[in-house]
Amino acid sequence: MTGADAEFLYLTTIGRRSGQPREIEIWFTRCDRRYYLVAEHREEAQWVRNLRAEPRVRARVGDATFDATARVVDATAEGELCGQVRARSEEKYGWGDGLVVEVTPLSA
Repeated sequence: MTGADAEFLYLTTIGRRSGQPREIEIWFTRCDRRYYLVAEHREEAQWVRNLRAEPRVRARVGDATFDATARVVDATAEGELCGQVRARSEEKYGWGDGLVVEVTPLSA
């Protein structure tokens, strides 16, 4: 299965307290080289808290696994990007309300 066909992205963060890897399965959209996730529980999501503490993450989409950096997109400063990501998620999954997170692979 290719990344384009995949329904889920598997994101591994490092637990901010435990230091242990924590994997979640989450819906995603893609634009250019970046992947976008929407956190339904916003800042309350443990995976969001983890990536804020340690932005180096690992992701798996289809058959591809890669190291990446993750960041919460600033909805105030990057409102247009947030709107585009939410619209893409709405189109793909029928839902897009939440905190937008950008995942950028470290290699091409």
